[in-house]
Amino acid sequence: MEKKKKFYTEEVKQEVIEMKLSKKYTNKQIMVKLVIRNKTQIKTWMRWYRQGAEHRLSKSIGKQYSFGKGPGELSEIEQLKRKVKHLEIKNDILKKYQEIERSWHQK
Repeated sequence: MEKKKKFYTEEVKQEVIEMKLSKKYTNKQIMVKLVIRNKTQIKTWMRWYRQGAEHRLSKSIGKQYSFGKGPGELSEIEQLKRKVKHLEIKNDILKKYQEIERSWHQK
């Protein structure tokens, strides 16, 4: 049996956020009322809201992630700073991998 991903409209996501902010509803009550399959979904939308990444609510399934906020919304300097940070993290991961690989060959 294949599970299909459920698409929630931006309006449903906004309603979830409003319900959570009102503090009148639990995650379970919201899930029942709006037919949401998993409480993790609610937590994700709330995290995006708190981080100021509400633009992600309007994206379709599998398209929520974007490096930064997208090129149109950030200055060139901010884009370059994010790119440098991304490459520094990537470089750190590669260095750690090389250390592990060396330890394998020393045995």
